[in-house]
Amino acid sequence: MIVDWAVYDKGRRDERPGELREAIARARDAADAFVWVGMREPTPDEFDLLATEFGLHPLAVEDALKAHQRPKMEVYRDALFTVVKPLSYDDDAATVTAAELMVFIGESFVVTVRHGEAATAADVRKRLEDDPRLLRRGPVAVLYAICDSVVDDYLEIAAELQVDLEELEEQVFAPTGGDSARVAGVIYAFKRQVLEFRRATGPLSEPMARLASGTTPFVGDGTRAFFRDVADHLSRAGDAGEGLDRLLSDILAAHLTQVGVRQNDDMRKISAWAAMAAVPTMIAGIYGMNFRHMPELRQVWGYPAALGVMAVVVALLYRQFKRRGWL
Repeated sequence: MIVDWAVYDKGRRDERPGELREAIARARDAADAFVWVGMREPTPDEFDLLATEFGLHPLAVEDALKAHQRPKMEVYRDALFTVVKPLSYDDDAATVTAAELMVFIGESFVVTVRHGEAATAADVRKRLEDDPRLLRRGPVAVLYAICDSVVDDYLEIAAELQVDLEELEEQVFAPTGGDSARVAGVIYAFKRQVLEFRRATGPLSEPMARLASGTTPFVGDGTRAFFRDVADHLSRAGDAGEGLDRLLSDILAAHLTQVGVRQNDDMRKISAWAAMAAVPTMIAGIYGMNFRHMPELRQVWGYPAALGVMAVVVALLYRQFKRRGWL
């Protein structure tokens, strides 16, 4: 469905009512005007008018309709097609959710297609309408503002992930250690969120580098600096995601090492107690064989002597195991 559309002339929104076809015609007739159509999960029939009017490439139209695209940029004869992934972070559930935003820009038009719950395009439209000086740069200003907003969100989400990761690290290395299976599950789930973050930031580096270099159409020398700034912020977000992933791997390895150490400690304790139990069991087993000729069998002090030997040996073993840290 079409969420919003308007003609922008010299950075100002044209409030004249009319049909979409009329707005497209007005944008083409004016020298410094363009039409911006915002759509959300359009059907092929809804998108057909725009594809025909603006001459959008069938492959780009197919990508915009089907979604599930990785961040990318493709150059066609009459349009520049860019895909970005806006992210949102639920701090309570510790989950990163990705949406998709496709942006077509041409000489006199901008088409944004949203899949998911992100309101990036609407927020950018409102901010640009309050900044006519930037908006009068034309369709490329809309692409820049969208990329800038998405990448700034990446940096904020990276900071939130870092805070949650520090809390997870304290939990893993707490003296109690917690339930090992639960902690491992939490680490793995957190790693999946970082992976979702990197899936959005990593592939976007190449398109931002091309936009910053000025080798793409519709991007003039006056706007290259804006995209260089976005590319710099994206590089910081990518480094943050890589650092989070590496630290998570180290935390998981350290946790598994802790689990192994605790299991070894448990095995040593079990072995120590089993050794102490084996001595009296052996002595009692020998004297329980009821042979006629056994040492001290008919002595008055034989029974307490056997018990004493058991106690002394167990005490010596306990002292030895305690000294070695097995108990």
